Amino acid sequence: MQFLVYIIAYPFLWLISILPFRVFYCLSDFVYLIVYYIIGYRKKVVRDNLALALPYLSVNERLKIEKKSYKHLCDMFLEMIKTMTISTKEMNKRFVMTNIGLLQEYEKKGKSIVMLASHYASWEWLMSVNEKTTFKSIATYKKVNNDYFDRLVRNIRSKYGTKLVVTRETIPYIAKNQREKTMSMYGLASDQSPKLDRIFHYHTFMGIEVPVHTGAEMIARKYDLSVLFVKVKKVKRGYYEATLIPIADDAKTLPEYKITHDFIHEVEKQIHEAPEYYFWTHKRWKHRKKS
Repeated sequence: MQFLVYIIAYPFLWLISILPFRVFYCLSDFVYLIVYYIIGYRKKVVRDNLALALPYLSVNERLKIEKKSYKHLCDMFLEMIKTMTISTKEMNKRFVMTNIGLLQEYEKKGKSIVMLASHYASWEWLMSVNEKTTFKSIATYKKVNNDYFDRLVRNIRSKYGTKLVVTRETIPYIAKNQREKTMSMYGLASDQSPKLDRIFHYHTFMGIEVPVHTGAEMIARKYDLSVLFVKVKKVKRGYYEATLIPIADDAKTLPEYKITHDFIHEVEKQIHEAPEYYFWTHKRWKHRKKS
């Protein structure tokens, strides 16, 4: 059954990927109408999250952000499909790293890095940065239940040479690279809620006390990795800019949880600048501390 669903869906996905951008975004507008008005995908979750994170805004102001966030969500989902056939030239025009020279400076240091990102703007097209570095790029990801679609997602996300590793295999993979002295760049999106059995630390995120992921900091400390935050900005529809922000060059010397807190602070700044581009459909505050 999995294969049957895949072979039926794949031709449609490929056709979507080759659409001219003007038609492509008209399709996204149509998908938005279905997802938001007909299906109402996770609408209650989004509204609850916005009310929790942005209580100082009026109901109408949050409603505007809600609708914009769904439009962006549809854009980004289809943009992942677009990656199947988009040319490198077109991708480089639409996803620009504003300070790529900083990454080249880290290459000269001969030290592997952790690149922290959030589920904001476009984390899918961020994979294209791999072509601009000599680091071996590794990104963690969650396996798709359908094996055929999982393979498709891995192929799309690894188009620019990034190797995808499931979460449970990340630490062994990093240990292996460190033993073999393989210069690597590890991409981690660490702004979502950890599972209950992996909660080690709470911190304020958007004014709410919640459990936060500390794995990136632990990895940086254990394996002596530099830490960068990549801030992605949506310039306009279909165009993004990414800027690298140094967080730690010598992780072991910093106070415990400082790296984690600094990362959370950078994510908050992104959200406050343009909240409509955050991934509000995730239950980020479900394990918050009760007042």
